[in-house]
Amino acid sequence: MLRHSVLLKACTPCRWASTIIKPWYITTPIFYPNAVPHIGHLYSLVTADIFARYHALKNPLRPVSFVTGTDEHGLKIQKAALNKGLPPKEFCDAISLQFRKLAHEADVNFTRFIRTSEEAHYTSVEHVWRQLDKLGLIYKGSYSGWYSITDECFYTDSQIVHIAEEGHTPARTVSKETGATVEYSSEINYMFRLSQFREALLEHYSSDPESVVPLAHHAHLVSILQSPLEDISISRPRSRLSWGIPVPNDPDHTVYVWFDALISYLTAIGYPWPNSGVSQGWPVDMQIIGKDIVRFHTVYLPAVLLALKLPLQRQILAHAHWTSSQKKMSKSLGNTTDPFQAIKEFGIDSVRYYLAKVGGRFQDDVDWSHVQVTKHDKELQAVLGNLYMRITSPAIASRMAPECSASDREPFIPLLEASKALPSVLSNYMDKVNVADALEAIMDVLRLANKCLTDAAPWKSSPEVARASYDSCLESLRVSGICLQPFMPRVAGKLLDALGVSPAERSWINGQVGSIGDVVAGVRLFPAVSK
Repeated sequence: MLRHSVLLKACTPCRWASTIIKPWYITTPIFYPNAVPHIGHLYSLVTADIFARYHALKNPLRPVSFVTGTDEHGLKIQKAALNKGLPPKEFCDAISLQFRKLAHEADVNFTRFIRTSEEAHYTSVEHVWRQLDKLGLIYKGSYSGWYSITDECFYTDSQIVHIAEEGHTPARTVSKETGATVEYSSEINYMFRLSQFREALLEHYSSDPESVVPLAHHAHLVSILQSPLEDISISRPRSRLSWGIPVPNDPDHTVYVWFDALISYLTAIGYPWPNSGVSQGWPVDMQIIGKDIVRFHTVYLPAVLLALKLPLQRQILAHAHWTSSQKKMSKSLGNTTDPFQAIKEFGIDSVRYYLAKVGGRFQDDVDWSHVQVTKHDKELQAVLGNLYMRITSPAIASRMAPECSASDREPFIPLLEASKALPSVLSNYMDKVNVADALEAIMDVLRLANKCLTDAAPWKSSPEVARASYDSCLESLRVSGICLQPFMPRVAGKLLDALGVSPAERSWINGQVGSIGDVVAGVRLFPAVSK
């Protein structure tokens, strides 16, 4: 399994400089800590952790760089801190710690937690700004548009819609993309010549349909790029936004929060790189983002990368949102879900299981339902936990023959074949960015094992059948335990420990070739649900 201590070493420039193989680099969104984490943040973290663990298991010789963190500048933070009577940095220190705590409790093994208030990040942003300015891609101009405090960005006329609501006059103006309220604003800002990069971006995305998934986001992106792009504001007057990185050589302006945040993916791996710009792991192999920030990561950041002559991200996964009883989670509605409470009640493995099983296709908004989480938790315990308890019970162990014949094993051949094929089946799903069906494939094997065990009834069959049942079910559990490691690392580790599987035989290749050691009977894989 991934270990913080090991992977943190992989983040140092000397390690990367001496590594022939580029690290597999994955990022979550850089979370905005204007409030404590919610279930959507946990979803992004767990999704990224699943892919990070999968790639570490599949290629143990290739380092994995896994970056998450907090985006700590901007007007929302400034106002939230003011409301709490705290300096912005002190406010961010407390909230950022909650995101670290959530990652720790969720068994999320990031290798770098970046904070945009770090000195190293200031250096990185200033470097990028100066490079773009040197290329003539930044200019000062008057900018008018629809500004959203919630989204911390401007929208054009084509990106907003006026909504007439009963009892509200005039009509409310909102962003088409996020639904956030916007207000018309005009100010003198620094602008980035985004318009110069439309053709290059269109060519890139048109040539690589899997660069943005799900495919609906890719199709929408290509359609947007058919029309001209407008230059965008990348600063705010310091008089309106004081909490942020000052624009180099102009203390009256603050670097726009989204521009600042996007550069963090470079900062996190040591940008600007020494030795004439030798990369220490770039480009990102997979970026996990929410569907509401697709434009920032697929248009704005790639345009900056093109300007800097850096490779674009290899794949962007834009996941859907979580709802509560089919309604969008909102603090005003009082229907948000506390991830810490969910972990306390169900245990992190069951929470990760539900997030991956229900939300692992990433296409449509999915519902966080206490009833459904309970149902999935019971299913997991019944299919996996009870299988281990049943097959290692004294009723079977006490009557097993030392060996069994081929005819005794014959009823278990479909199970053994399904177990052997499981790592390949999972790899196929994971390579297609389908976490839900990958996890379901493991559950299918475990269900088949339960059925074979029930059909064979080894507690009352011959000693030879008991032996065949025992060997076959334990093998299916061994393979399933290896394959479960990305999804539920804690319970997978507990299962493999109970089976006596050596830590050296837990990589992906051992799914097909491996051994079982001294089996510990009666191990309870899941904690009792907290009431």
